[in-house]
Amino acid sequence: MSKESSLSPEARSIIGAMVSRRAVLAGAGGLGAAGLLAACGGSDSADSANGVRWGNWPLYLDYDEETKKYPTLEKFIEQTGIAATYFEDYNDNDEFFGKVQAQLKLGEDIGYDVVTPTDWMAARWIRLGYTQKFDAANIPNKSNILDSLASPSFDANREQTLTWQGIMGGFGWNVEKNPKGIRTIDELFAPQNKGKIVVLSEMRDTIGIILLSQGVNLQTVTEDQFMNAVDFMAKKISDGWIRGVKGNEYAEDLTSGDATAVIGWSGDMFILKAENEGKFDFALPDSGGTISGDNFVIPSTASAEGKANAEKLINFYYDPAIAAEVAAYVNYVCPVKGAQAEMEKIDPALAASPFIFPDAAMSAKLNVFRSLTPAEETTWSEAFQKAAGN
Repeated sequence: MSKESSLSPEARSIIGAMVSRRAVLAGAGGLGAAGLLAACGGSDSADSANGVRWGNWPLYLDYDEETKKYPTLEKFIEQTGIAATYFEDYNDNDEFFGKVQAQLKLGEDIGYDVVTPTDWMAARWIRLGYTQKFDAANIPNKSNILDSLASPSFDANREQTLTWQGIMGGFGWNVEKNPKGIRTIDELFAPQNKGKIVVLSEMRDTIGIILLSQGVNLQTVTEDQFMNAVDFMAKKISDGWIRGVKGNEYAEDLTSGDATAVIGWSGDMFILKAENEGKFDFALPDSGGTISGDNFVIPSTASAEGKANAEKLINFYYDPAIAAEVAAYVNYVCPVKGAQAEMEKIDPALAASPFIFPDAAMSAKLNVFRSLTPAEETTWSEAFQKAAGN
């Protein structure tokens, strides 16, 4: 039996959609009006009267450096007449949730009509009753979601989530400092990288990759196995190998030279490579990488009009031509059927990339961290945060 066919339903539901969160490379000066608003967080409820407020990860949408605008978002505004405000407010799932949790609990407006948490966090939002079910009539393009993504365990009928993009975790490196590349955990912790390694604050990516290097199946990982991997990370921190456990800002450490190797996300690394004359590169570990998805979610606190406008936004981005335009910019895999054919018109080389449209060989190297019980999520997260120094 192939590895792919032996995956759990949750794993099969995610493999195939892997797009990126871009790291903050341009700084506030390159964000444009929508990005500048992001520095202040989501807007108040009055701003949603004739518009939609979208909270997303930094530079996770096609962006024109010359016009300082987001081309596909401008098309949406032109086609619908809806004033879309885009906030690059995500750095880390827990950090963002902590910012809005109190308002969600009180039923108060959080300043967003649509947000994009990662799978496990989307599951938490649903479990706590902090999401709204979609009006399917407003999202006819929902049928374009890849079959492999159509029935995740946390939202089996995709009634409250749709994949925005996915996240592939692996090794990134400075090619000058690591000319042979990095494909094993031993190569990550090579002498030239001591004190210059950064790992992700996304627990399931960092610990997942460590666990895979130890031969652990992420779909059956036990608490003892997990804690052993956390201890491994903690020792690497205390021994001076790992300089930080970070969210999206890890890319800044690479560009500044403070880091020479990372456990990072593929799209970020490919963009760094393109924008720095090939100075950086990325690979999935020989022992396997991680895969998860970020999801469109409409908060329970969004107004009726904000919800309707959010559904129109989601439907717009599930148009294959629009999805391909986004994927061509962010360089991860697209969750929308028909986008690969549309990508052929934009860039045939990207249409053939397994990092955007994964083939069987790529999919077989990707692993989904199993769902945790609420008790496990609390205990395991606390252990990870303690090891990270938080």
